Amino acid sequence: MKAEGQFDAVLIAGPTASGKSALAIEIARRTGGTVVNADSMQVYADLRVLSARPSAAEEAMVPHRLYGHVDGAVNYSAMRYAADVATLLEELRASGSLPILVGGTGLYFKAVTEGFSAMPPVPEDVRAAFRADAEGRETAALHAELAACDLAMAERLRPSDRMRIMRALEVFRATGRSLASFQGEREPGPLGGVPTLRLFVHPDREAVKERIDRRFEAMMGEGALDEVARLKQRGLDPLLPIMRAHGVPGLIAHLDGAITLDEAIRRGQADTRAYAKRQVTWFRHQMEGWEAVAPAAALEAAVRRLGC
Repeated sequence: MKAEGQFDAVLIAGPTASGKSALAIEIARRTGGTVVNADSMQVYADLRVLSARPSAAEEAMVPHRLYGHVDGAVNYSAMRYAADVATLLEELRASGSLPILVGGTGLYFKAVTEGFSAMPPVPEDVRAAFRADAEGRETAALHAELAACDLAMAERLRPSDRMRIMRALEVFRATGRSLASFQGEREPGPLGGVPTLRLFVHPDREAVKERIDRRFEAMMGEGALDEVARLKQRGLDPLLPIMRAHGVPGLIAHLDGAITLDEAIRRGQADTRAYAKRQVTWFRHQMEGWEAVAPAAALEAAVRRLGC
């Protein structure tokens, strides 16, 4: 491990509503660094409010990158994120600005540090044709089709896991190869082998629940419903990541007249609380070498390690 202050990047992870963004901004302020998004929903331009992206005032404090740079119609992936980070790192190194990656998407952190399977890109025409063919078909029927052409992947996936079944079928149609055959081939991540400070902000569970509920209510007052109404008007594929963002399905159900606004809010809060719990479990079991810190002690830990 390098001595204090000799890290090439800072990685800050943690569950939603744990205070990660404020920590990243303060570290960037002290070091002249750049805050880099590592949240899979905050990449989308369509969801500034509901994804809890930094405010315009916060973005004005220090440089922020990879926020809201992707259109909601794009099926953005961890692989594309790693490629965007690799390009950005070259720019930041040239300018001498410390990259401070912050977010709660474990796959993004894995992609930039450990690399990822060399998954092939699926051409848009192949994806569009397949999804048109799959529309209206039962998930069980899609799983049976997968079993017929790619038994290895069919045996790995639950028959009800529509999203992953469709991904496996798309890859097979595009390449003629099993998705499993690509998963053993890994490409290095842009931060692989690079000295990094890795902090996992680990707040009290009950405190996070309370903050999530309050924040969701605040989002409603900041225009979240209008934001989702505009997204709904686009008529996007319901399988796209943005259409599954926490709060979006419930608020769309409300806009369709299926549930009350109060019920939509409760669903969004419950989904977000469940996600926060999964985030903690993911980092506990998947991300070795991260230093867990309480929110109140996180800045002190970072300053001590970085020497700033």
